[in-house]
Amino acid sequence: MSIIDNKKAFHDYFIEERYEAGLVLEGWEVKAIRAGRVQLKEAYVVLKQEEVWLIGCHISPLATASTHIKPDPTRSRKLLLHAQEIRKLIGKVQQAGFTLVPLNLHYAKGRVKLEIGLAKGKKLHDKRATEKERDWQREKQRLVRRET
Repeated sequence: MSIIDNKKAFHDYFIEERYEAGLVLEGWEVKAIRAGRVQLKEAYVVLKQEEVWLIGCHISPLATASTHIKPDPTRSRKLLLHAQEIRKLIGKVQQAGFTLVPLNLHYAKGRVKLEIGLAKGKKLHDKRATEKERDWQREKQRLVRRET
């Protein structure tokens, strides 16, 4: 079940491969995510010393957050992947010019997971072509509905 999708990622990048990663979260963050108070639009994924980190993801704390915790909405969060997946990602990002983008946040077996994509950036003409194709598909659906 999806919590939030990063629609901007599909507009700006060609997604080549997808990986599902766990997140290291605090208790207040899980509660806020379950309440839908999360934003992935400005977030990105980086590799630091053979670890994968989610940076820029904004999780708004609930008003009922505990008094003894100082919530930081945009702190860096560690992502959990298998070592062989991390090595593969490091190779692709360093050599082939790929980047890592967060695609969506969802539940898997009661746990919060992040789907990250190995992506290549789109040029302006690619974005225009994608939008043109989307508009054509929409128009085609309208024409089919009118005829029936």
